[in-house]
Amino acid sequence: MSDSEYIPSTWDMAADHVERYLASDGDDGYEFHGAECVVLTTRGRRTGAIRRSPLIRVRDGDRYLAVASMGGAPSHPSWYLNLVAEPNVTIQDRGEVHEMVARTADPDEKAELWPRAVAQWPDYEAYQERTERDIPVVVCEPR
Repeated sequence: MSDSEYIPSTWDMAADHVERYLASDGDDGYEFHGAECVVLTTRGRRTGAIRRSPLIRVRDGDRYLAVASMGGAPSHPSWYLNLVAEPNVTIQDRGEVHEMVARTADPDEKAELWPRAVAQWPDYEAYQERTERDIPVVVCEPR
């Protein structure tokens, strides 16, 4: 994925977070309100451009979990729709960049993984309570 195709988030806070994180290999931006963060890179499903999103770091062995909560909004975040369309993603965890393949956990797998995500960011429980949509848990595995 070429950086020349990168389009920053229209949400200034997210765009700034990603910029600071990448410029410092996570030294600035790794911690967010007491939680650790990573940067997820996807390809835009409509534009084909590179998109980057700061997410709560949830590690499970050599896998990462991404929770498509969007704060309990009624719709899925764009990054989730992007990786459903193109599952080859990267995750930057501080100075390490991991080439991953993303997939949505099935209901049984989500039930097993959800507590791990909530342990990293307890607000996920409140987000699920405030929306009727089932918040997806995405499993990112090494390519």
